[in-house]
Amino acid sequence: MALHENLIGGAWVGGDPVANINPSNTDEVVGEYARGTEKDARDAVAAAKAAFPAWSRSGLMERHAILSKAADEIMARKEELGRLLAREEGKTLPEGIAEAGRAGQIFEFFAGEALRLTGETVASVRPGVGVEMTREPVGVVGLITPWNFPIAIPAWKIAPALCHGNTVVLKPAELTPGCAWALVDILKRAGLPDGVLNLVMGKGSVVGQAMLDDPDVNAISFTGSVATGKRVAAACVEHMRKVQLEMGGKNPMVVLDDADLDIAVETSVNGAFFSTGQRCTASSRLIVTQGIHDRFVDAVVARLKALSVDNALKEGTHIGPVVDQSQLEQDERYIAIGRDEDGANLAFGGERLNRETPGFYLQPALLTEATNAMRTSREEIFGPVASVIRVKDYEEALATANDTPFGLSAGICTTSLKHATHFKRNSEAGMVMVNLPTAGVDFHVPFGGRKGSSYGPREQGRYAQEFYTTVKTAYTLA
Repeated sequence: MALHENLIGGAWVGGDPVANINPSNTDEVVGEYARGTEKDARDAVAAAKAAFPAWSRSGLMERHAILSKAADEIMARKEELGRLLAREEGKTLPEGIAEAGRAGQIFEFFAGEALRLTGETVASVRPGVGVEMTREPVGVVGLITPWNFPIAIPAWKIAPALCHGNTVVLKPAELTPGCAWALVDILKRAGLPDGVLNLVMGKGSVVGQAMLDDPDVNAISFTGSVATGKRVAAACVEHMRKVQLEMGGKNPMVVLDDADLDIAVETSVNGAFFSTGQRCTASSRLIVTQGIHDRFVDAVVARLKALSVDNALKEGTHIGPVVDQSQLEQDERYIAIGRDEDGANLAFGGERLNRETPGFYLQPALLTEATNAMRTSREEIFGPVASVIRVKDYEEALATANDTPFGLSAGICTTSLKHATHFKRNSEAGMVMVNLPTAGVDFHVPFGGRKGSSYGPREQGRYAQEFYTTVKTAYTLA
C-alpha cells in the first residue's frame, strides 16, 4: 500500500506509516499516512515563512485561477472524495458526497472573493491629507482541524487563508488524514507555489504543539475540544499571535406546543442523530413544552426505530458508525451516566449493534425525563445521544436553552411568529434556526458561536477576512 506523505516546501516527505481504519469495517485499511515529527512541523513553518513574501504580493488573478481550478476538480471528484470521507470517518455516503461538494463550493466562493478584495479611502480631518485603509495578509497561518468534517473544515480554513495572501501549515486530525491529503494534493496540482501550503499529519501533542511553540507562526485557527482550545489560546497569547477557536456545543432545540409535530420530529432527529451526532452543532438538548411533550417523545421514538444504522457505504443507511473505539466508549459512558447517575429514563437505544462488517455501531440513544442540571445536559457527548427536557412554557424553554456554558447553535419549532421573532433576538447562540435543524449551515455566511463555543472572529463567508487579514491605515499629504 502506497504511503501518503506530508507536503513540506513543495516536496512530499515520508514518515512512519499509520493505518487509516474504516470505522464501518475495521478489517479494512483505507490507506497509510505518514506521521509527522516535530522537525517536520518546524520545517513546514520555515517553508511557509519563506514563501510568504512572494505569495502575499501575488496577483489577484493568480489566486483566483488556482482556487477556481481546485474548486473545479473537487466538484468533478465529489463522489470519489465523498466515498473516501465515508470510509475514513463513517458518515453515510450521501452525507460524504454532500460534504465534498460543500468543499468545492467554498473554494469557488473564495476564488471569487480573490477578485473582490477591497479597501477604503476617506478624507482626513486635516485639510490636504488623504487616508487609505487596506487589508493585508497576516503571515504564516497554522490550521488545526478535527475529524468530524474532514474535508469541509480544512476547506473553509485553507480557502480564505490563501485567498487573502497567507501561507499555510495544515495539521488535520490523526483519525481522518485522507480527505486533507487529497485536498492538499489537488491544490498543489492546481499550481500553488512551493511552500504556500504545507501538510503535516500526525499527533496533536507533537505536530500541533510544535506549531504552537514556533514563533514564526503568526496566527492559529483551531477547531476541536474546549480543553484543547484553551491550551491553544494560552499558547497564542504567549506569542501575541492571532487566534481563532471553534469548540464545543450543547445546542438546544426548543419545541413549543404550537409546533408542527412532523417538522419538530424531523428537525430534532436530523439535528441530534444524523452524522452519528458527531457535529458541534448537533441538537443534543430537546427542550419540549408540556402540552406536546408526550406526543413528541412517542413520535421521536417511532422515527428512531425506523432508522437504519449500518455500514456508511451501504445504500439505505441513515446513520453510520461512531468514528472509533474511544468515541464509542465515551458515548456509552455518558448513556450510563444519564441512566444510572443522572436518573434520566433511557427511552430508546444506546446498545452496540452487530452488522455484516465489524464496526463501531451504536443505536441512537434518547434520554427522557431529563433536567438541565444533569451532566448529560451540561457536557458535550459528541455522539448519537440526546436528552428530552420537559418545560412549562416558552419563557422556561428560553431560559433553559440559554442556561449552558456553550452558545454555538440553537433552534426552535413553532408556528408563532411572536415566539420565533423573540427567540431569534434573545437566544444566546451564534446561529439560530427556526423550524430547521440546528446542524446545517451555508458556506457563504458567518459560522461561529458565543460563550465557550467560539473565540475570535467568525469563520466562512466575507467575515473570514477579519481573521485572515490585518488592517493598515496609511496617510498621505496631497
